[in-house]
Amino acid sequence: MPMQALVVDPAAPAALRLAPVPDPEPGPGQVLVDVRHISLNRGEVEFAARRPPGTVHGYDAAGIVVRAADDGTGPAAGTPVAAFGAGAWAQRMAVDADAVSAIPAGVDPAAAAALPMAGLTALRTLRTRSVLGRRVLVTGAAGGVGRFAVQLAALGGAHVVASVGSPGRARGLRELGAGEVVVGLDGVDRPVDLVVDTVGGPQLTAAFALLAPGGDVQHVGWASGEPAAVAPHSLFSLGAARTISTFGDVREPGPDLAVLLGFLAAGRLSAEIGHRAPWTDVADAAAALLDRRIAGKAVLDVEPAAA
Repeated sequence: MPMQALVVDPAAPAALRLAPVPDPEPGPGQVLVDVRHISLNRGEVEFAARRPPGTVHGYDAAGIVVRAADDGTGPAAGTPVAAFGAGAWAQRMAVDADAVSAIPAGVDPAAAAALPMAGLTALRTLRTRSVLGRRVLVTGAAGGVGRFAVQLAALGGAHVVASVGSPGRARGLRELGAGEVVVGLDGVDRPVDLVVDTVGGPQLTAAFALLAPGGDVQHVGWASGEPAAVAPHSLFSLGAARTISTFGDVREPGPDLAVLLGFLAAGRLSAEIGHRAPWTDVADAAAALLDRRIAGKAVLDVEPAAA
């Protein structure tokens, strides 16, 4: 019996629908995973309709390895894993062995599924420079990347300024490690050393103006959907150069997935699942993400494939 997957259909709600598709065939150096949980990222939902119809969508999953890689790399069959790779929103996925990591004992696989894209983005962005003793501004802090960035920056010894779009979105951020929580950028009255920006638009240029000499904006998302206008001469400043960097490096994610899973197992990181439902409810979950009714991550439980 063909497996089921969430495929792109521009005519469907959220441009996604469940449909039968052929089972994936693992290539050299890939494992086959029975997927039990998937997580949705806002960008994946927002741009689903731009992909070819029939494409199996998504990147984040957790499940059990049912076929180890032919070359002997990666986990053995029977290992519960978190996985990052194309075609994740399906009952089975073929994924590179260096893009999975074993889930430690005691960790909820649904929480593990919430980690890959958002957690890796936050972790690798914050690794671009030392944050110990620095001021780190996280914009869109109530979202998936934002809530991980707040926690990881605090773990790294930063003073975290968490920026949200409305007062209601501020809930829980101080408990995650934010030293300050602001709406927009109002109230940020001291320079910051690093910005993790998920909003873009006018807030991107305003955040750049807040940088201390030598500071950097790591731009990882554009949730605002608005253009960013740069005023004449606003990029000039004396002293060490201030920079804006784009970020999207997801190569060989397995080792960094292991770091995130280790933090999760030790109770030092929360997956921050704000919505959990069966994957048959994908349209509702997608709408809630787009409407910003979810704080943190949306995780969907996958019905096991028929034997």
